Amino acid sequence: MRHKYVISLGNYGKKLLIKEYADIDKNQKKQVPEMQVKNKYSFLYEETYESETIVSSIAKGENSLIASLRTRNMFPTRPLAIKLAESVRTLYKSSKGETVELFFDDIDMAPV
Repeated sequence: MRHKYVISLGNYGKKLLIKEYADIDKNQKKQVPEMQVKNKYSFLYEETYESETIVSSIAKGENSLIASLRTRNMFPTRPLAIKLAESVRTLYKSSKGETVELFFDDIDMAPV
């Protein structure tokens, strides 16, 4: 399944929002990244975090940040959690507070 995560700051930077979407098309084939962006995604879930907690976790390192991002309702696999953590760090380093979109395809995780 292909996933899309939209990561943004809300409430004037006091909250971190991560929205998870999925392309649940049954006829999935390996696609180039440009095609993944054009797919229609269904909204699955949104998680909200306190920025204080996230900033503190960033300072403590990758494992702490991943632990903070994982919740009862959103528990990404380690490779995806690493990518999410990298995107969150990038967002917090940016002075513009823009939105980050992350695309991920489960097929990339299939054993060879």
